[in-house]
Amino acid sequence: MDREKPVLNVKSLKEQVYDFLREQMRRGEILPGSVIDLEETSRKLGVSRTPLRDALLQLETEDFVTILPRRKVVVNVLTARDIKNYYEIIGALESIAILRAADRLQPRDLEYMEQLNREMKQAIEADNFDLYYEKNLAFHNVYLEACGNEKLMRIVNSLKKRLYDFPRPSGFVKEWEQSSTGEHARLIEYLGRGQKEEAARYIRDVHWSYEVQEKFIVQYYRHISNP
Repeated sequence: MDREKPVLNVKSLKEQVYDFLREQMRRGEILPGSVIDLEETSRKLGVSRTPLRDALLQLETEDFVTILPRRKVVVNVLTARDIKNYYEIIGALESIAILRAADRLQPRDLEYMEQLNREMKQAIEADNFDLYYEKNLAFHNVYLEACGNEKLMRIVNSLKKRLYDFPRPSGFVKEWEQSSTGEHARLIEYLGRGQKEEAARYIRDVHWSYEVQEKFIVQYYRHISNP
Protein backbone atom coordinates (compact mmCIF):
# COMPACT_ATOMS: atom_id res chain seq x y z
CA MET A 1 0.00 0.00 0.00
CA ASP A 2 1.39 3.37 -1.00
CA ARG A 3 2.06 5.83 1.76
CA GLU A 4 -0.13 8.90 1.62
CA LYS A 5 1.60 12.16 0.81
CA PRO A 6 1.40 14.80 3.52
CA VAL A 7 -1.41 17.24 2.92
CA LEU A 8 0.51 20.26 4.18
CA ASN A 9 4.00 21.49 3.44
CA VAL A 10 5.72 21.67 6.83
CA LYS A 11 7.66 24.76 5.76
CA SER A 12 6.09 28.18 6.13
CA LEU A 13 5.40 30.28 3.03
CA LYS A 14 8.28 32.55 4.00
CA GLU A 15 10.67 29.58 4.18
CA GLN A 16 9.46 28.26 0.82
CA VAL A 17 9.95 31.67 -0.81
CA TYR A 18 13.40 31.97 0.78
CA ASP A 19 14.41 28.51 -0.48
CA PHE A 20 13.17 29.38 -3.97
CA LEU A 21 15.14 32.64 -4.11
CA ARG A 22 18.30 31.00 -2.73
CA GLU A 23 18.08 28.21 -5.28
CA GLN A 24 17.64 30.76 -8.06
CA MET A 25 20.76 32.53 -6.82
CA ARG A 26 22.73 29.30 -6.56
CA ARG A 27 21.82 28.34 -10.12
CA GLY A 28 22.57 31.80 -11.49
CA GLU A 29 18.95 32.53 -12.42
CA ILE A 30 19.14 35.60 -10.15
CA LEU A 31 22.47 37.32 -10.73
CA PRO A 32 24.50 39.66 -8.53
CA GLY A 33 23.79 43.27 -9.43
CA SER A 34 20.26 42.56 -10.65
CA VAL A 35 17.04 44.00 -9.25
CA ILE A 36 14.27 41.77 -7.87
CA ASP A 37 10.85 42.89 -9.07
CA LEU A 38 8.54 42.38 -6.11
CA GLU A 39 5.33 42.47 -8.10
CA GLU A 40 6.58 40.03 -10.71
CA THR A 41 8.09 37.66 -8.13
CA SER A 42 4.96 37.73 -5.99
CA ARG A 43 2.82 36.96 -9.03
CA LYS A 44 5.17 34.22 -10.25
CA LEU A 45 5.14 32.44 -6.89
CA GLY A 46 1.46 33.01 -6.27
CA VAL A 47 2.04 34.48 -2.83
CA SER A 48 1.28 37.79 -1.16
CA ARG A 49 3.96 40.36 -0.49
CA THR A 50 4.21 39.44 3.19
CA PRO A 51 6.09 36.09 2.87
CA LEU A 52 8.14 37.57 0.02
CA ARG A 53 9.08 40.58 2.14
CA ASP A 54 9.96 38.34 5.10
CA ALA A 55 12.16 36.13 2.90
CA LEU A 56 13.93 39.19 1.49
CA LEU A 57 14.52 40.54 5.00
CA GLN A 58 16.27 37.28 5.88
CA LEU A 59 18.33 37.49 2.69
CA GLU A 60 19.29 41.04 3.63
CA THR A 61 20.52 39.93 7.07
CA GLU A 62 22.64 37.32 5.27
CA ASP A 63 24.06 40.06 2.97
CA PHE A 64 22.60 38.61 -0.23
CA VAL A 65 20.40 41.62 -1.03
CA THR A 66 19.91 45.25 -0.09
CA ILE A 67 16.37 46.53 0.38
CA LEU A 68 16.08 50.14 -0.81
CA PRO A 69 13.19 52.63 -0.55
CA ARG A 70 10.17 52.29 -2.83
CA ARG A 71 10.19 48.50 -2.70
CA LYS A 72 13.41 48.19 -4.71
CA VAL A 73 15.59 45.19 -3.89
CA VAL A 74 19.11 44.99 -5.31
CA VAL A 75 21.06 41.72 -5.33
CA ASN A 76 24.46 42.39 -3.77
CA VAL A 77 27.69 41.90 -5.68
CA LEU A 78 30.44 39.86 -4.01
CA THR A 79 33.69 41.85 -3.89
CA ALA A 80 37.27 40.90 -3.13
CA ARG A 81 36.99 42.80 0.15
CA ASP A 82 33.87 40.82 1.06
CA ILE A 83 35.72 37.55 0.50
CA LYS A 84 38.67 38.64 2.60
CA ASN A 85 36.38 39.77 5.42
CA TYR A 86 34.34 36.54 5.32
CA TYR A 87 37.49 34.44 5.49
CA GLU A 88 38.67 36.37 8.53
CA ILE A 89 35.32 35.96 10.30
CA ILE A 90 34.92 32.26 9.46
CA GLY A 91 38.51 31.52 10.48
CA ALA A 92 38.05 33.24 13.84
CA LEU A 93 34.73 31.54 14.57
CA GLU A 94 35.85 28.05 13.51
CA SER A 95 38.96 28.50 15.65
CA ILE A 96 36.74 29.20 18.66
CA ALA A 97 34.56 26.22 17.74
CA ILE A 98 37.55 23.87 17.70
CA LEU A 99 38.76 25.08 21.10
CA ARG A 100 35.32 24.37 22.56
CA ALA A 101 34.70 21.12 20.69
CA ALA A 102 38.11 19.43 20.99
CA ASP A 103 37.51 17.82 24.38
CA ARG A 104 34.05 16.64 23.32
CA LEU A 105 35.12 14.95 20.09
CA GLN A 106 35.17 11.16 20.33
CA PRO A 107 37.33 8.76 18.27
CA ARG A 108 34.26 7.98 16.16
CA ASP A 109 33.97 11.69 15.30
CA LEU A 110 37.54 11.79 14.02
CA GLU A 111 36.93 8.58 12.09
CA TYR A 112 33.88 10.20 10.50
CA MET A 113 35.97 13.24 9.56
CA GLU A 114 38.53 10.92 7.95
CA GLN A 115 35.74 9.18 6.03
CA LEU A 116 34.36 12.49 4.79
CA ASN A 117 37.82 13.59 3.73
CA ARG A 118 38.25 10.38 1.71
CA GLU A 119 34.87 10.98 0.09
CA MET A 120 35.95 14.51 -0.79
CA LYS A 121 39.00 13.13 -2.57
CA GLN A 122 36.77 10.73 -4.50
CA ALA A 123 34.48 13.60 -5.47
CA ILE A 124 37.47 15.58 -6.74
CA GLU A 125 38.56 12.66 -8.92
CA ALA A 126 35.01 12.38 -10.26
CA ASP A 127 34.90 16.15 -10.96
CA ASN A 128 31.77 16.35 -8.82
CA PHE A 129 31.99 19.70 -7.07
CA ASP A 130 28.46 19.60 -5.65
CA LEU A 131 29.28 16.33 -3.85
CA TYR A 132 32.63 17.73 -2.70
CA TYR A 133 30.91 20.82 -1.33
CA GLU A 134 28.33 18.71 0.53
CA LYS A 135 31.01 16.53 2.13
CA ASN A 136 33.14 19.56 2.93
CA LEU A 137 30.31 21.21 4.84
CA ALA A 138 29.66 17.96 6.71
CA PHE A 139 33.37 17.73 7.63
CA HIS A 140 33.44 21.17 9.22
CA ASN A 141 30.05 20.65 10.81
CA VAL A 142 31.42 17.78 12.93
CA TYR A 143 33.31 20.16 15.20
CA LEU A 144 30.92 23.08 14.68
CA GLU A 145 28.06 20.98 16.07
CA ALA A 146 30.26 19.63 18.87
CA CYS A 147 31.15 23.14 20.05
CA GLY A 148 27.59 23.55 21.32
CA ASN A 149 27.06 27.07 19.98
CA GLU A 150 24.19 26.99 17.50
CA LYS A 151 24.40 30.71 16.73
CA LEU A 152 28.08 30.42 15.85
CA MET A 153 27.35 27.51 13.53
CA ARG A 154 24.47 29.37 11.90
CA ILE A 155 26.64 32.43 11.21
CA VAL A 156 29.50 30.36 9.78
CA ASN A 157 27.28 28.35 7.44
CA SER A 158 25.45 31.48 6.32
CA LEU A 159 28.75 33.10 5.36
CA LYS A 160 29.81 29.96 3.49
CA LYS A 161 26.61 30.12 1.44
CA ARG A 162 27.46 33.73 0.64
CA LEU A 163 30.92 32.69 -0.52
CA TYR A 164 30.07 29.61 -2.58
CA ASP A 165 26.43 29.81 -3.68
CA PHE A 166 26.16 33.10 -5.44
CA PRO A 167 26.03 31.61 -8.01
CA ARG A 168 27.95 28.39 -7.54
CA PRO A 169 30.42 27.93 -10.44
CA SER A 170 29.99 24.78 -12.50
CA GLY A 171 33.67 23.91 -12.16
CA PHE A 172 36.24 24.19 -9.42
CA VAL A 173 39.97 24.63 -8.87
CA LYS A 174 41.08 21.03 -8.43
CA GLU A 175 44.48 21.97 -7.00
CA TRP A 176 42.72 24.02 -4.31
CA GLU A 177 40.38 21.21 -3.30
CA GLN A 178 43.28 18.74 -3.20
CA SER A 179 45.23 21.15 -1.00
CA SER A 180 42.17 21.54 1.21
CA THR A 181 41.88 17.80 1.85
CA GLY A 182 45.53 17.80 2.85
CA GLU A 183 44.79 20.57 5.34
CA HIS A 184 41.85 18.56 6.64
CA ALA A 185 44.17 15.61 7.24
CA ARG A 186 46.57 17.84 9.21
CA LEU A 187 43.66 19.17 11.28
CA ILE A 188 42.56 15.63 12.13
CA GLU A 189 46.12 14.82 13.23
CA TYR A 190 46.18 17.78 15.61
CA LEU A 191 42.80 16.83 17.07
CA GLY A 192 43.79 13.18 17.36
CA ARG A 193 46.86 14.16 19.39
CA GLY A 194 44.81 16.43 21.62
CA GLN A 195 46.58 19.54 20.32
CA LYS A 196 43.54 21.76 20.28
CA GLU A 197 45.42 25.08 20.36
CA GLU A 198 47.49 24.01 17.34
CA ALA A 199 44.33 22.83 15.58
CA ALA A 200 42.59 26.14 16.28
CA ARG A 201 45.53 28.16 14.97
CA TYR A 202 45.80 25.97 11.90
CA ILE A 203 42.15 26.38 10.92
CA ARG A 204 42.41 30.15 11.37
CA ASP A 205 45.91 30.91 10.09
CA VAL A 206 46.12 28.40 7.23
CA HIS A 207 42.82 26.87 6.17
CA TRP A 208 40.82 30.10 6.43
CA SER A 209 43.68 32.52 5.83
CA TYR A 210 42.96 34.76 2.84
CA GLU A 211 46.67 35.38 2.35
CA VAL A 212 47.52 31.65 2.34
CA GLN A 213 44.61 30.74 0.03
CA GLU A 214 44.71 33.85 -2.18
CA LYS A 215 46.34 32.14 -5.19
CA PHE A 216 43.39 29.75 -5.33
CA ILE A 217 40.77 32.34 -4.44
CA VAL A 218 41.61 34.54 -7.43
CA GLN A 219 41.21 31.52 -9.72
CA TYR A 220 37.88 30.47 -8.25
CA TYR A 221 36.41 33.99 -8.14
CA ARG A 222 37.53 35.02 -11.62
CA HIS A 223 34.71 37.52 -12.12
CA ILE A 224 34.49 39.15 -8.72
CA SER A 225 34.32 42.90 -8.30
CA ASN A 226 37.27 44.73 -6.79
CA PRO A 227 36.69 46.66 -3.54
